[in-house]
Amino acid sequence: MVVLNRIYTKTGDDGTTALGSGERRPKYDLRIEAYGTVDETNAAIGVVRLHTHDMPGFDAMLGRIQNDLFDLGADLAVPEREGKAERLRVVASQVERLERDIDALNDKLAPLTSFVLPGGTPAAAYLHVARTICRRAERVMVELAARPNEPVGAAGIQYMNRLSDFLFVASRAANHDGAGDVLWVPGQNR
Repeated sequence: MVVLNRIYTKTGDDGTTALGSGERRPKYDLRIEAYGTVDETNAAIGVVRLHTHDMPGFDAMLGRIQNDLFDLGADLAVPEREGKAERLRVVASQVERLERDIDALNDKLAPLTSFVLPGGTPAAAYLHVARTICRRAERVMVELAARPNEPVGAAGIQYMNRLSDFLFVASRAANHDGAGDVLWVPGQNR
């Protein structure tokens, strides 16, 4: 259980922050960047949800994703180490649920014949913003995982990869099931 009765602690005034393990790292540390960018993705999805209250099933999907992103932040905040007690980790079933949600949304969409420009309805435009932040979080996580002694769970990376796909398909769904998609016209303004 988390209890937050005092928001400021002053412990970060020296430019460091604590991981969930208690280890202190500089605020520019790549692990901090990874879970900070996951948090940024979550905040962007929160903005999307301002525009999805009239879409109950869709909004519920986004709510589940926001909870999963907190799980992922907790996962990243406590690096997996040998001999340590198991902590909260993103698992394959969370990735599989995202895949089912992608398939359910995608079944209603016509195949694309062009790339889609970010835009359309407010929800779709904000979903594209969330998608690009999600892709950045994934890149940071992959970079972190490539460093020695910086474990990142494979399911967490897979989750972010699928989430960016979900956010793309969801943007099309939020654009009146693709009818409101703004399509790229190569060389249109030459």
